[in-house]
Amino acid sequence: MDMGQWEGKHSACLVALMKAVNLTYKNGGDDLFLNRLFAYLQYKLTVQIEDIVPIRKRVFKVKTVDFDFILKGYSSYHQLIVQDEFTASLKKEGFLQTYNFHPLIVEGPLFMDQWYFGCLEYLPPSENVFSFHKKQDRIQGLELLAKFHDATEEIAEQSRIRVPVFNQLEKWQERTAIFLSNLPIIRYYVQKEIINEWLIWADWSLKGLHKEDIFEKGRRVILHGDVAHHNFLRVMNEDLYLIDFDLISLGHPLSDYLQYANRILPFLNWSLDELSNLCAFEKYLDEKAFIYALAFPTDIFREWNRAIMEKTYVQPEKIKQLLKATVAPFQQRQNFFYQLQQLQEI
Repeated sequence: MDMGQWEGKHSACLVALMKAVNLTYKNGGDDLFLNRLFAYLQYKLTVQIEDIVPIRKRVFKVKTVDFDFILKGYSSYHQLIVQDEFTASLKKEGFLQTYNFHPLIVEGPLFMDQWYFGCLEYLPPSENVFSFHKKQDRIQGLELLAKFHDATEEIAEQSRIRVPVFNQLEKWQERTAIFLSNLPIIRYYVQKEIINEWLIWADWSLKGLHKEDIFEKGRRVILHGDVAHHNFLRVMNEDLYLIDFDLISLGHPLSDYLQYANRILPFLNWSLDELSNLCAFEKYLDEKAFIYALAFPTDIFREWNRAIMEKTYVQPEKIKQLLKATVAPFQQRQNFFYQLQQLQEI
């Protein structure tokens, strides 16, 4: 029974539950949604709900009488099932540094406002927050990522989880095409000499990757797909956990390492020497494809494309942050690109 059917049949129960927990429709849409969600969960789950706190869009921390859990929305039931099965497979392969899905539903699935919801284990965070600013955290993140790939290689080989195949070159070609279509707006904020340099980096990278096929051969793992700092969580006992697998796909582990490199390089002042000092990258710097890929300005294209799609570039504070992230380190990145070119000539 979905939410609409339940509300129609149990409207009296809905009102009674809201009164019992002193909930009101005080702020319109958001509070109305939380009120409906509260009542729905009370009806559908095996635990007694005390409070619901929004974390971000379609993600909530739910407090029950006995414990807390995370409620997360998925766009399809298939996506929810894949996530549940994937985390279970990780545990089976010995990768324990992530959450479990809680079997709290009386009868499933949880379905509300066209979203399917899963109940995830809440992992209390440490006060020692993971950050790419810290050298030791960067190293630990790479070690955890390597362990994750070891586990997902087994899962991929056994075809236990069916996920899309990741195509690195195709993704970057698409990102470049969108960036090019956005140039009329970008030119208003960024001088043409800098934009032209960005395009030179992208062209050199994409042409080089056309010649190298490392992404299409060799080891196959299930990629995490979003190795940003917020997906590494240090928990109360100081262990590091990996979370949020919404973008998993099948591919070469190099793709995750490229993304990780792009995330940490700003904290290394775009120093190729500093990057090569990390053992995980040392071996890849002998791969021509990796050198070409490092040159691609994926973060610059991504952030400008997003800002234009979401129209945040018209907000003074947002455009200030965007320029700081993409234009301010231009000289460092230009030097980084020259170093990559020199490596390919050796």
